[in-house]
Amino acid sequence: MSTGTLYGVGLGPGAQDLMSVRADRLIRSAKHVAFFRKAGRSGQARRIVEGMLPSSAIEFPMEYPVTTEIPLSDPAYNETLSAFYAQCTAHVKGLLDAGEDVVALCEGDPFFYGSFMHLYTRLKDDVPVEVVPAITGMSGAWTATGMPVTWGDDVLSVLMGTLPEDALVTHMRNADALVVMKIGRNITKIRNALERAGRFDAAWLVEFATMEGQTVTKLSEAEGKVTPYFSIIIVHGQGRRP
Repeated sequence: MSTGTLYGVGLGPGAQDLMSVRADRLIRSAKHVAFFRKAGRSGQARRIVEGMLPSSAIEFPMEYPVTTEIPLSDPAYNETLSAFYAQCTAHVKGLLDAGEDVVALCEGDPFFYGSFMHLYTRLKDDVPVEVVPAITGMSGAWTATGMPVTWGDDVLSVLMGTLPEDALVTHMRNADALVVMKIGRNITKIRNALERAGRFDAAWLVEFATMEGQTVTKLSEAEGKVTPYFSIIIVHGQGRRP
């Protein structure tokens, strides 16, 4: 029996009609569907494809053992997640070895900060893997602001809110345009960094870009606002233009 193929399918920023034709076709014909989620939650990737999966599809939710419960600096964080990804990989590989194709749902683009990469690196040398790229969440966010994010020779930096404040400040000062992701409980640190870098007044907060409940707010007008997981901060470049 030939080995099945693992498809890492990018779902885009959240709206079904922003998926690629290839992604739509694979999802609607999937027999085995894998997706990551937090324990006790339905999972954003699964919510995005609601109504698209065949009724016969066999779902494999991969539930993170930790998200924010352990600090990133704690060795136990990497150890716990490494064991988790190894377990998920073993299950998926079992299906592939049995000749079954598996569609792994990936929020945004599979190769852009996504958990799918941890399956990909563990399986790519042993089984067929195909990756379907997609519109990133940050593309949906800066489009929602109604302004171009970069002009001319602008340098764009994508920053994780989990970085130390001093590192955030350095990158914020050096870049023309900014995207800050993984905000959540890091919002106070990010605000402080933006203020220190002199970028705070130009920052926008976009929540649930392209999805139901989308909001676009100047960060300076969102004081005290609790940001959801699906939020991104944008600072637009103001570079060369005719």
